[in-house]
Amino acid sequence: MDFIEIIKTIFLGIVQGITEWLPISSTGHMILTDEFIHLNVSQAFMDMFLVVIQLGSILAVLVLYFHKLNPFSPKKNTVEKQETLSLWLKVIIAIIPAGVIGVLFNDKIDKLFFNYQTVTITLILYGILFIVVENYNKRRTPKVDTLEKLDFKTAFLIGCFQILSLIPGTSRSGSTILGAILIGTSRNIAAEFSFFLAVPIMFGASLIKLLKFGFSFTNNELIILLTGMITAFVVSILAIKFLVGYIKKHDFKAFGYYRIILGLVVITYFALFAQ
Repeated sequence: MDFIEIIKTIFLGIVQGITEWLPISSTGHMILTDEFIHLNVSQAFMDMFLVVIQLGSILAVLVLYFHKLNPFSPKKNTVEKQETLSLWLKVIIAIIPAGVIGVLFNDKIDKLFFNYQTVTITLILYGILFIVVENYNKRRTPKVDTLEKLDFKTAFLIGCFQILSLIPGTSRSGSTILGAILIGTSRNIAAEFSFFLAVPIMFGASLIKLLKFGFSFTNNELIILLTGMITAFVVSILAIKFLVGYIKKHDFKAFGYYRIILGLVVITYFALFAQ
């Protein structure tokens, strides 16, 4: 196994682990990363790898929130177990809108919008929206500041906002967090619920990609896949902890400014250097 390929894989895992959870668009970063880092693998494997590497990120959520997400924990009383089951039902309800639209139109959406021009527009647009919404939010008191107060209607509405993430560059976490804040949730609940929504969505997407690709990996492919997943897991743990700690004292405007800068970097690079 080439040591350089391992280094490339670790770098991709770092990018995935950070950008999956922060509302800054993993697609925007991957587009730039792909211009400079090319793994020595088939295109079919690479397409599968960029999705299945997310299993490491999912595991990070399950580890960090295992007690909160486990409805069978012996440490929980009957009411707490029922509340956990209710939380999972809210998650399922919330993923339905994007799930249905994604299944029906995902190929068409990718064909029409998976390009650097769209990614640039969405990076900048949602960067501006984060700044505008946070300025507007200063005058409001969140109606939902605990997961128990997040009702089924609110969960479904957040899920509707998640449809926006089907457009490349929007950011899955960005669209759900932005929508949740607009609806009236606190930043902390918006972020946590976004984490939980990712579990079934990313697991389902990874399973589909694995089934399409098959399980007959070469030794090198298996090493690359496991290295990427482990790296994404470790970095995701750090990224989630960072975000949760950050939003206790700050708003999301810094991520808005970052998105705008990244969008300008993407459009400048492709305008000046890409063929």
